[in-house]
Amino acid sequence: MKLLIINIQQLVNVRKESKVLRGKELAELPIVENAYLIIENGLISEYGLMKDLSIDLHTTKVFDADGQFVLPTWCDSHTHLVFAKSRENEFVDKIKGFSYQEIAARGGGILNSAKAVQESSEESLFNDAWKRLHELIQLGTGAIEIKSGYGLTTDTELKMLRVIRRLKEKSPIPVRSTFLGAHTFPAAFVNDHQGYMDLIIHEMLPMIAKENLADYIDVFCEEGFFSIDETTTICNAGIKYGLQPKIHANQFSSGGVTVGVNVNAISVDHLETMDDNEIKILSESNTIGTLLPTAAFFLRMPFQPARKLVEAGCSVALASDYNPGTSPSGNMNLVVSMSCIQMKMLPEEAINAATINGAYAMGLGNIAGSITVGKNANLIFTKPIPSLAYLAYAFGTDLIDKVMINGNFINK
Repeated sequence: MKLLIINIQQLVNVRKESKVLRGKELAELPIVENAYLIIENGLISEYGLMKDLSIDLHTTKVFDADGQFVLPTWCDSHTHLVFAKSRENEFVDKIKGFSYQEIAARGGGILNSAKAVQESSEESLFNDAWKRLHELIQLGTGAIEIKSGYGLTTDTELKMLRVIRRLKEKSPIPVRSTFLGAHTFPAAFVNDHQGYMDLIIHEMLPMIAKENLADYIDVFCEEGFFSIDETTTICNAGIKYGLQPKIHANQFSSGGVTVGVNVNAISVDHLETMDDNEIKILSESNTIGTLLPTAAFFLRMPFQPARKLVEAGCSVALASDYNPGTSPSGNMNLVVSMSCIQMKMLPEEAINAATINGAYAMGLGNIAGSITVGKNANLIFTKPIPSLAYLAYAFGTDLIDKVMINGNFINK
């Protein structure tokens, strides 16, 4: 039976055809006021103005939105959802004045999480991640990317990727998997970078490809982590196994964006440290710049130059960077608010970046991110709000009344 949703005050991000949005296009957010929406078999099948609605209500299940705003669920294209322990002790160290790099040099940071994951069973990692994923769905996330990278050994990276595969199989929302073995150098390889790269290229990648465990390959291209040349080598190795790159780029220093564009990365993520040259390079490419404002917030770093990127014509997405060390929240509602408040994005720009461009930043633009016939009926129903801008304005307030996944309301 069809599901007919009536009396929608505003149906948001309605597009006959969807594509990656660039520059000024991000400010264009098509809306149908006083709308209806029809869902069949978990997919969007029709929408329009209430005054034009013509359907036999006796053969259709009806839900009255009664003045609610309805928009596509958030598409979070950068997370580290699979981890074993929180790191609030490092949070306190940051308050005391230790830098991210200083904490990492003392065995904290990524190495801390890696040790905990290495000591955890696949079952416990899965159970914890499944709980987190369900919480994010309740917050309005309807598609997500999840990275490995807290393994740093062959066995543990494979363990993480198998957990992500199980999440894919069980999850009601689309899940994309990214191999991030090049997250940092394990302690045993601090002075033997080539040895660890050989392990990634000649041992990890063949086994990942054999089990079809990843959609993408990622590298933390940064001073003190993986150099430009090392990043290029690892990305090219992943490409040979059919893994398109995503890059942790320009968080603390420049260079990663250029590498990402050169290897045809689907996205370059972070971008706190950008100069005019790399903004130009990104704007002239097909690579999406994914901004992670909650990471900048948590680390007390300057926020990403969103206005410069948009005005230069770049494709921009927003994501949570949910991880235990530098962004311990996957709340995309907060990401959208913070992007408007701290990066001066218009609400329309932020919503587009967190929906349709986020979907394309993980290869899901054909099924998620907009109200388009044939796409998944993954939808957010708001509580009563005076305007769409109120979503970003009223930060910290839970404005989601219901979340629908594949045409079914979930328990909230």
